[in-house]
Amino acid sequence: MAETEGQQPGDVELQRLLAVEAGGGRRRRIIRRLVFTVVVLVAAGLAAVYFFGRNGRGAAVEYRTAAAVRGDLTVTVTATGNLEPTNQVEVGSEVSGTIETVMVDYNDAVTAGQVLARLDTTKLEAQANQSRAAVASARAALLQAEATLAETAAELARLERVRELSDGRLPSRHELDAARAAERRAEADVARARAGIAEAEARLGVDETNLEKATIYSPVDGVVLVRSVDPGQTVAASLQAPVLFTLAEDLRRMELQVDVDEADVGQVREGQGATFTVDAWPERTFPARIVQVRYGSQSSEGVVTYPTVLDVENTDLTLRPGMTATADIVVRELHDALLVPNAALRYAPPPAAKTNGTAGGSLLSKLFPRPARTRPQRTGNGGGVRQGRRVWTLRDGKPVGVPVTVGATDGVLTEIIGGEVALGMPLIIESVSRKP
Repeated sequence: MAETEGQQPGDVELQRLLAVEAGGGRRRRIIRRLVFTVVVLVAAGLAAVYFFGRNGRGAAVEYRTAAAVRGDLTVTVTATGNLEPTNQVEVGSEVSGTIETVMVDYNDAVTAGQVLARLDTTKLEAQANQSRAAVASARAALLQAEATLAETAAELARLERVRELSDGRLPSRHELDAARAAERRAEADVARARAGIAEAEARLGVDETNLEKATIYSPVDGVVLVRSVDPGQTVAASLQAPVLFTLAEDLRRMELQVDVDEADVGQVREGQGATFTVDAWPERTFPARIVQVRYGSQSSEGVVTYPTVLDVENTDLTLRPGMTATADIVVRELHDALLVPNAALRYAPPPAAKTNGTAGGSLLSKLFPRPARTRPQRTGNGGGVRQGRRVWTLRDGKPVGVPVTVGATDGVLTEIIGGEVALGMPLIIESVSRKP
């Protein structure tokens, strides 16, 4: 660096020394700040380690246990549905007309053949009388045709006799052929008259049947559930028979129609017992038995179910058609099975307990502990047996895992069919950390 004109050499050297000292002072300040920051972090880390270590040593873990027991297990499938009569009959009218009288009302008990209602028969009787007159006219036409036939037959016989006596000279062949044709026409008229009688009698039969159907009879013994008509109401049976009454054949025996989920239908079979409840009698439980599991499925909002029919006795007439019922179908019963609470299968000890109580680890591991790792449970063959499950028991005050193979469950207890679980073994169902 060239010396500035007019400046002494000593002044230049002094400026250089001052510049060097200024740069060194900045570096020293930066180093002091870094050292201070490191000291603060180390102190904070040591305080955290001391705090966490103290809390960990001072905390006590209490375990709640339940013993493995032997007992009976009932596995059920729950389904909902509605009660319906075993045989429900809708009674209608095949003829049109005006309701003249109604003989029954709601809840009336009826017997087979009992009159339920009558239609006005004025028009139907007139049609039947007209048909009877047509039958009489057809029979008269038959008598006339038969008389004509007899006349033509006699004329033909006379001409043939004349021809025989005259050695074929009289009458002429033309006259003889005309007489024979007249006889055949008379025979045809007789056949037509007989067909006319059959047609008129058939029409009469239809009118008389319609007249009989104007009276509505009960087809079964039962109870009137619905009455859809009143006197004076017009019934039009043009395209289909209108429903006038709905009868339940026998309410002392009913059926419960429930929808079984597709996941449970493989366990449900005919002959299995069940119980159900209804909202009208929440304190009562009614027995039932499966009589049919239908192959046809139903789908609603993506849920596939299968209709299942249960036979129900209703001797006291407590149950009514249409009631909503919740049924518990017994699909499996186990006796003297080794059972554990489901809470024992759900329990998993915290990570600290799984390390057998050893302390230590790096500072980073204490400050930033990693979350516990869990392995997904593997299911078995889909028939209720599941492998890869584990329960925990206490040995020397520490939780130890015991692999098991589980079977059926009722939601509270689970059957143990394999593993080292013995009768009476205490199994951990819950752990609680308590500070002193």
